[in-house]
Amino acid sequence: MTDPPLHGPDRQAPRLPDDLYVGRPPWDIGRPQPAFLALAESGALHGRVLDVGCGTGEHTLLAAGLGLDATGIDLAARALRTAGTKARERGRKARFLRHDARRLADLDEQFDTVLDCGLFHVLDAADRAAYTAGLRAVLPPGGRCFVLCFSDRAAGPWGRAHAVTRREIEVAFGDGWQTDSIEADRIEITTDPDGIPAWLAALTRT
Repeated sequence: MTDPPLHGPDRQAPRLPDDLYVGRPPWDIGRPQPAFLALAESGALHGRVLDVGCGTGEHTLLAAGLGLDATGIDLAARALRTAGTKARERGRKARFLRHDARRLADLDEQFDTVLDCGLFHVLDAADRAAYTAGLRAVLPPGGRCFVLCFSDRAAGPWGRAHAVTRREIEVAFGDGWQTDSIEADRIEITTDPDGIPAWLAALTRT
């Protein structure tokens, strides 16, 4: 759920990705988000899977558990080390790379499915443009991207700071994308049993 240097909920001092994993961050629930688990169970994940802002790797490992070629990227080295440990303990083959999601084209690879849990909503307008351009570079036509992000119904300091409207998703993915659906969902966190209101967007590269 991390990648670029982030601002805290008060949008003041920037926080480096590794700082967020000194302890256990609220979004690190130790299992896949239900929204992405449902996608996996429906067969929506296929081919080579890229998990951007993978954090400690739950969604990368979800894809690997399906027998898919799974890669997770993040800038938080501490989170990536934890992800690697999880992969070894669970006997799952997955690749974890320290890489900036705003420079996806530099991977020089192609994927069939991209998962984004909690990255899109921390990007500002310029970073979103770089990010979606990179997604177009790594996804061929027909490739799919699934984005789970805080919605504008979110409350609390983190929710308010990073809330995203449906229109913002449509605008960011307007050029070179087909919006298949944007549905209300939730992101589970450890600090609130109700989670945080979210959007689950399904997008196809055109």
